[in-house]
Amino acid sequence: MYEQKSNLKKLFVSDEYTCSAYGRETRGRESTDIILSPSFWNNVVHALKIGGPLVKVLHLVDGKQRPPMVYLYEAIDRAKDAIHASFSDQRKYKRVFEIIDKRWDSKLHNPLHAAGLVLNPELFYDNEERILGDESLWNGYYECIENLIPEESVQDKITEQFSIYRNAESLFGKSMAIRQRKTKSPGERLNGGSNLVIPLHIYKSFPSRF
Repeated sequence: MYEQKSNLKKLFVSDEYTCSAYGRETRGRESTDIILSPSFWNNVVHALKIGGPLVKVLHLVDGKQRPPMVYLYEAIDRAKDAIHASFSDQRKYKRVFEIIDKRWDSKLHNPLHAAGLVLNPELFYDNEERILGDESLWNGYYECIENLIPEESVQDKITEQFSIYRNAESLFGKSMAIRQRKTKSPGERLNGGSNLVIPLHIYKSFPSRF
């Protein structure tokens, strides 16, 4: 709609419209006032700045090309970053963030999302500093391990292996594993043998939809 802003304005001031039956009605004149109002288009821009990033998250959740569980945590963060970058005044999106956070905390957030981000090589290695400094993310990661894997010996094994994963050592540092970080989903890497770049114990415990 915004892309057709100029054409819409021309339409509503054209003789064809103003002389039409609808254009002469009260509702028609009110429609013209709305389309010609700068505040209306300012609101359209405001809606696009907020809605655009959120629509991308919805496409991710509904899409079939990527498993959403391993991308959702990062997608929400990126959507909020994009919204923040679009405004110079925090008051213009503060209420929106409150709604997003409330829905995320009460309906969407799951420790699996945190583990999915940490154990997704496509996202982890490019955002390592930010991920390692996110306390809430790591709370979810460890909660996921404790919930899915009750055996303490296996939990300890995962903790030991994480430093190898983080530093891209052993199999994680193989050229094939590095090359396929962005070309294969984590679930596909699970069956990759020598190109496995995620802790095996955790991924075996994830639901099949992961």
